Amino acid sequence: MRFEGPGTIPGMPAIGLLGDVMLGRSVGDTLREEPGAELWSEEVRSLCASLDLVICNLECCVSERGERTRRIPGKPFFFRAPPSAVAALRAIDVRAVSLANNHALDYGEEGLADTLGWLADGGIATAGAGQGAEAARSPVVVEAGGLRVGLLCVSDHPREYAAGPGRYGIAHADLERGVPDWLLDELARLRERCDLTVVFPHWGPNMSAAPAPWQRQAAAALQHAAATVVSGHSAHLFHGIAWNEGGPALFDLGDALDDYRVDPVLRNDLGVLAIWRPDAGNEELELVGLKLEFCHTGLARDEDSEWIGVRLESACAELGTRVERVAENRFRIGPA
Repeated sequence: MRFEGPGTIPGMPAIGLLGDVMLGRSVGDTLREEPGAELWSEEVRSLCASLDLVICNLECCVSERGERTRRIPGKPFFFRAPPSAVAALRAIDVRAVSLANNHALDYGEEGLADTLGWLADGGIATAGAGQGAEAARSPVVVEAGGLRVGLLCVSDHPREYAAGPGRYGIAHADLERGVPDWLLDELARLRERCDLTVVFPHWGPNMSAAPAPWQRQAAAALQHAAATVVSGHSAHLFHGIAWNEGGPALFDLGDALDDYRVDPVLRNDLGVLAIWRPDAGNEELELVGLKLEFCHTGLARDEDSEWIGVRLESACAELGTRVERVAENRFRIGPA
C-alpha cells in the first residue's frame, strides 16, 4: 500500500516531526521477538515513507552494555533498547534523532557511546548528545527535498546528564530561566548554512497538558532569533500549537511509541505526527493522530480520532490558532 501523502506533491518537501519514541523495556523485549517494522502499522509506515524527512526524540539508549546510572539517586525508570531498535526507526524512515533527553545516559557513558555508534552505522543522524559540551551542543544538518535542514537539540533536564569536559552527556540548558547565549549562538551559525532550522527541545514536566508561560516565551525567543520551527516533547501528552512570527511552535507532540501505563483522562496513548511543509507558505502544518497500543503504534480511528480533534480545538484556541479537520485523523493548523 502506498500512502499518497503530502511528500508526494512535486516541489513540496514534507518533514515529519515525532515526539518521544521509547524502544526499551517491554518494547525492547518485543524487538527481540519480531521485526522492528512490526511495531508500526502498515499505514504509519506508508505515511512516513511519503515524507522527505522524519525526525524524532529517541527516549532511550541503544546498547547491550553499561549499568544503570548512579548520577541521579532514586531515578525510577531506565530505558535501554537492543541494537535492533535501529531497524524500528528505519522502518518509519527516521533519518535524524534527538538524544537530548532524560534517558540518554540511563546506562552510563558506555550506553550513550554505543547509541551514537549504532545510529551512525544505521545511517541515522544524531544531535543533542556527545562527548564533551561542544559535541553535545553541536547541531546536525540533513537533506529534505533538496533543502538543508539543521537540527538543534537541547533538554532542560536532568542537569546531572549534562556533557562535560571529556565526558559523554547531553546538551543541557535551564530553559525556564531563559534561552542561553550558547543556544542562540549555535542557532545563528546553523541558520547561515541551512535553508531551515528545527529547534527540538525536551522540556517541561511529565503529564502537563499545556505549555507553561516560560515555554511560550522561550519558543518565541528562538523563533525571533532564527528558528524556522520549534518542536518539543517530554510531557507524554500533545499540546496545542502557537503561531509566532517565524511560524508554528509545537510545544509537545506527545509520545509516538512506548509501553507506558495509560492515564484514562489525559490519554497519553494518543499522540500526533506533525507534517510540516515549509515551502508551502507560513500556514502549512498538518497533524496526524496516532494511537499507541502496548509496544505498537497505528493511526487513530473512530472515538480516538474524535478525542484528538476535540482536544486539539480546545488547546489550539487557547494559543490563538485554528484547527480544520481534513480527514478522519488529520488536522490542519493555522493562525486564527
